[in-house]
Amino acid sequence: MLDLLGFSLLLGAITVVGWRRQTSDADYVVASRALGLVPLTATLVMTEFNTSTLLAFAAAGYSAGPMAVLLPAVFLVGLTFYTVSVARAWKRFDRLSVAELFRERYSPALGRTASALLLLAMVGFTATYVKSLTLLFLPFAPTGTSPALLGGLLTSVVLAAVLPGGLRAIVRSDLVAFAATLLLLPSLLLLGWKRADGLQGLARAFPADQLVIDPLAQWAHPALPSRFVLTLMVLTCFTYIAAPWYGQKIFAARNERTAYRAVAWSAGLVFLLYATVVLAAATLRVQSPALDDAQLAVPTMIRDWLPPGLRGAGFAVLFGAAFTTLAGVWSAMAAMVAADFATHASATALRSVRSQRVLLAAFALLSWLGATLLVDDILDRLILANVPVAALAFALLAGFHWPRANTAGAWASMVVGVLWGAGCFIVVGEAGGYTWPWAMYGVPLIFATGVTVSLATTPQAITAR
Repeated sequence: MLDLLGFSLLLGAITVVGWRRQTSDADYVVASRALGLVPLTATLVMTEFNTSTLLAFAAAGYSAGPMAVLLPAVFLVGLTFYTVSVARAWKRFDRLSVAELFRERYSPALGRTASALLLLAMVGFTATYVKSLTLLFLPFAPTGTSPALLGGLLTSVVLAAVLPGGLRAIVRSDLVAFAATLLLLPSLLLLGWKRADGLQGLARAFPADQLVIDPLAQWAHPALPSRFVLTLMVLTCFTYIAAPWYGQKIFAARNERTAYRAVAWSAGLVFLLYATVVLAAATLRVQSPALDDAQLAVPTMIRDWLPPGLRGAGFAVLFGAAFTTLAGVWSAMAAMVAADFATHASATALRSVRSQRVLLAAFALLSWLGATLLVDDILDRLILANVPVAALAFALLAGFHWPRANTAGAWASMVVGVLWGAGCFIVVGEAGGYTWPWAMYGVPLIFATGVTVSLATTPQAITAR
């Protein structure tokens, strides 16, 4: 009963704070473009802090130990790159959808294609979020409960909470979830550190002779290949710059300075939060070396280490992490449809609060279907969904920073990016480590293609100037 009370109180606070019915289109979609530094930082952090990555990184910490903090460093590098390369530029652009850049800079057809690629990727992302949320709460459901049924119920709860207020409601809920997360995760690490006997316990669980010192193979741990970490850093740099869920919230910032500082702060905070989870999961390995599924390290820590009441609140924090991320991505998807696929006659109607709510419900259904039918390994599917996003890297950065980029170069780079990423997955496969050739050869190939085609198709008069 205490756990149920703790869960209900915190989850109620997360949802009730945001439960305000919005009737203004601008407030529903971009929070009237008035977010200050604190709410914008909190919502950016909670958009990225999701249960899919949380469970996957904790599993790495449980398997590889403290060296798995290299995985959270991926976000530190990627979001820092976002800060210096596009944070101010996106706020200056200041539209509803990041895909509008491709339409205005290149052509309407390219803009719609970019939007379709991003929507496809986000359906994949949200499917993994629903899957991780289902895994998280399945042990607490009645015996024999269908994962599909539980996933549908949890998805419906998130949808019902965000539907009335849109982005404004999401930001308010993010503030509460952010504060609760800052309390929970350090508490888990402190409890685990004491139970594991600190560094001595970690040294016993992860002996130094398991490390492999080879910069081209596995210099951290057999469970954490260095190539894998390096490819994630490269992919994060060149995919997050196009992230619609970040772009929408940058558009909601009060000004450029606020947008820049909020992304910079979120880079450090996301790293610290995930690193805390990784280290806590490593201490769990000292006490429970035979966990059935490493992906369940976080719920195991909450269940075994926290007292009644706080234990329930801990699971509410995890639900809040999934809640805010799912809601934020659905909101960005709905805004993109209105901005990128509406005709001149239907634009106003699609941007209305009523239409946005219908689109939110439709994307929630797609997320649940994807989680039920397509997702098995969370981290693998989360990475695969980045293929269409990475293909946009040249067109996006050149659109902001290289005036000589043209439509032909953007098209060529996008086609090469999608074909190369999909080809690496099909030919090399997950077992063969397809992320290495995809990232390390594919990203340079995307940029080389865009630059070459742009220069080759630029009229001579423009080239001369």
